[in-house]
Amino acid sequence: MNQDELKTLVGQAALHYVPPGEIIGVGTGSTVNKFIDALAGMKDRIRGAVSSSQASTARLQALGIPVFDCNEVGELAVYIDGADEIDPHGHMVKGGGAALTREKIVAAQSRQFVCIADDSKRVQTLGKFPLPVEVIPMASARVARQFAALGGQGRLRLVNGVPLVTDNGQHILDVTGLQIADPLAFEALVNLWPGVVEVGVFAHQKAAVCLLGTAQGVQTLVY
Repeated sequence: MNQDELKTLVGQAALHYVPPGEIIGVGTGSTVNKFIDALAGMKDRIRGAVSSSQASTARLQALGIPVFDCNEVGELAVYIDGADEIDPHGHMVKGGGAALTREKIVAAQSRQFVCIADDSKRVQTLGKFPLPVEVIPMASARVARQFAALGGQGRLRLVNGVPLVTDNGQHILDVTGLQIADPLAFEALVNLWPGVVEVGVFAHQKAAVCLLGTAQGVQTLVY
């Protein structure tokens, strides 16, 4: 199977983690889009969803799935989202779709994080994928210098030559050259830096389960 077919496979497998009658958390990205499409087949059995991005909200609503604001609901039963990297402990790098802050908010509001990914996302140590960091625009150069002191190279993410603007009105630094051996400590450290809105290391909100699409089918990893 190609990568797109693996994403479809894990998107469908995630339906088994959707409890009937609940409001669920839904992430962002190409793999999550496969899950949203599959979720449309059981939309009458759930109350709706809390979405981590404007793009996912639009896709959910187009399929007739009600979308709630985080502040309108309490604890969510499950949050289903993809990852750019996932290590053997369920720690992840996320934010390739620039929705990391809202993703972390919805993950923190959920009892269980189910990660859906293809086998290419599995790594031993986080850092191969450029680390997304959402920053307040006036702080981007200074935050990049702080990463340089750690051996990383931070570059503003551009779209058509201008800085990408997130759903929160901020910018994204993509940081390369890092080996994140202690994701919990690294996440806590970077989130203390003034001007950082959120770092794309998900260690404190790590996955409880990963549904990994492989050539042999869906592998279920529990952390």
